[in-house]
Amino acid sequence: MFRLSIVTPEKVFFEADIKSLVVPGTEGYLGVLSNHAPLITALKPGRIEFRDADENVVLMAVSGGFLEVSNNVATVLADTVERSDDIDIDRAQAAYDREQSRLVSAGDDDTSIDLPTVRAAIERAKNRIKVYKETH
Repeated sequence: MFRLSIVTPEKVFFEADIKSLVVPGTEGYLGVLSNHAPLITALKPGRIEFRDADENVVLMAVSGGFLEVSNNVATVLADTVERSDDIDIDRAQAAYDREQSRLVSAGDDDTSIDLPTVRAAIERAKNRIKVYKETH
């Protein structure tokens, strides 16, 4: 077992000993077990999955951030994170629809919206919907 800490700008979201961890690295999903080599990597929007001490699988949606692994401690510094059971699917779908509509209505020379920001919001909403659907 090893320690997992998930921290957001607002609080320590989760902290406990776990058996395994899978996170969405920028180059693909990355697995972590006890005694993993030291590592620092960026995270992209995706699913955090881990097995707790009782072998329960826990799923969370993460919007991005960083993972550091050192001395049997894995620390996720997340922009935002949400347990799959806490995702408001209606709100996530509304956010997706709203941002998708903004993207579609923007013309090629439309400077009134920040396209990278809109695309990132779409990816976050899609991720939340996907993680929710994996457990419901």
